[in-house]
Amino acid sequence: MKKRLCPGPIDRRTFLRAGVLALGGLTLPDLLAARGAASAVPPDTSVILFWMWGGPSHLETYDLKPNAPTEYRGPFRPIRTTAPGLDICELFPLQARLGHRLALVRSLHHTMASHNDGSIEVLTGKTPTVADPTSTAHSEHPDFGMVASKVRGMRADGLPQYVGIPRQPFMTRPVYLGLGHQGFSAGNPSAPGYAPPGRGLAGGITPAQLGDRRRMLGAFDQLRREIDRNGMLEGTDQVRTAALQTLTSPAMARAFDLGKEDPRLRDRYGRHLWGQSCLLARRLVEAGTAVVTIDALSPELSRPIYFSWDDHANAQNGWDLAKGMRWRAPFLDQSLSALIEDIYDRGLDRKVLIVALGEFGRTPRLSHSNGCLGRDHWPDALCALVSGGGLRTGQVVGSTTAKGEHPKERPLTPKDLLATLYQHLGVDPRYSFKDLSGRPIPILGEGEPIRELL
Repeated sequence: MKKRLCPGPIDRRTFLRAGVLALGGLTLPDLLAARGAASAVPPDTSVILFWMWGGPSHLETYDLKPNAPTEYRGPFRPIRTTAPGLDICELFPLQARLGHRLALVRSLHHTMASHNDGSIEVLTGKTPTVADPTSTAHSEHPDFGMVASKVRGMRADGLPQYVGIPRQPFMTRPVYLGLGHQGFSAGNPSAPGYAPPGRGLAGGITPAQLGDRRRMLGAFDQLRREIDRNGMLEGTDQVRTAALQTLTSPAMARAFDLGKEDPRLRDRYGRHLWGQSCLLARRLVEAGTAVVTIDALSPELSRPIYFSWDDHANAQNGWDLAKGMRWRAPFLDQSLSALIEDIYDRGLDRKVLIVALGEFGRTPRLSHSNGCLGRDHWPDALCALVSGGGLRTGQVVGSTTAKGEHPKERPLTPKDLLATLYQHLGVDPRYSFKDLSGRPIPILGEGEPIRELL
């Protein structure tokens, strides 16, 4: 008689619920969908997205309108950079010295006016089918980092293809690509004694206990072969092996070890969340990660009032656009300029493409609330900063009207920006994945790479 591995009948669902391996919070069943889709060797390129969730004001960052009427032009003035015609906010003097290494795309626009919907539009290239003004929506399609993870496939050295610092954007989901392509959440790299989460297993299991877990998984493999009559779990062994390798990967340990950096360079980036996030991002892409997103909410977690870029005027809690920008700007200017300089100094400027933007811009007309200044949501105009990637920098692409209301020249959409990122990553945006119902869904249904940047 065949000996049972555990008492009672076991069906496929029971087995799937019994997975014990986890990477960054993912169990073994979650990882079963993480199978490589690349048909050719992908290029050795990467994207770092500095994600300014909340919607930074284009009129207070990279598209100022000093000649607009008072009720539009805002409290800050533009300053010149090293690139003619590429003026930026006076709060960014370090970036101004790098104008020749920057490109500004000033004519982006879309129609989603709530935070999550706008984020889904920008990150996935798919317009939400039903707008959600409460900003509680989650994507029906994967974001570009998840797509890159799927197309690139699992790395042999165990390094994640997609990493979010300290987390990936929270409104996007891998859906039909499988949970194995969810971004790896790196945690706060500015925390004392930082080590990335997920270096253990579910339930507090540590890598030192992997020997016993390997033996247990061997038992599960035997069970799988008995119950997988239709081949639905084919490839589990490879997925398990890759996940175990990630947990114990020397490449993973090296890439996340900020202690290997010169303390002076860490100081140059800034010993705060944004600075150390940018430094960790550089280490990850240098090691081979395809996409890193930096969730640029508050640069210091101890200052909750300005927790995002959502600069409405709010006298009740004291939120003021000008005060928020003056507080954030030095953090942004230090960390982003250090990242750009470091990428170029290391000769990574063709390999690594840096992008900074949020989900939309802000209303051209200023709002006031008992002495507080602000702007509301405005998807009709937003600006993206681009650097590296072998792109043509030192230029401005497109423009908005005199008050910053709408695109004036070269109207572009987030789909065009995503097409540019996909081209850099070697991803064919016309390729289709099948959704959960078996329907083919193109990676990007619309959009063309921005030719001025190429």
